[in-house]
Amino acid sequence: MENLDRESKYMRAKERVGELKKFYAHVWSYIMVMTVLALINYLTNGFSYMWFLWAAFGWGIGVMFHAIGTFNLNPFFGKGWEEKKIKEFMKEEEDEATKWK
Repeated sequence: MENLDRESKYMRAKERVGELKKFYAHVWSYIMVMTVLALINYLTNGFSYMWFLWAAFGWGIGVMFHAIGTFNLNPFFGKGWEEKKIKEFMKEEEDEATKWK
């Protein structure tokens, strides 16, 4: 049983590291692409109209939602809420099963 619990913890940790890795790759690509777009913007019109900010804003919203999901910043339906509900439903089911024995 202890080995199964340890393996379960390892799998959750590995999944978490995968989520972090994807988020950091997302942020890195955002920074690189926005840098290139800003450079193109500067070279074409010298920032007289900073059109690259529209792309930065739109993609930035996506990065923000990715961060909320990755770092469990959603106060309503985050991972803690999910775990709490799962345990609550498991307990209810367990109580219901023992009630009929």
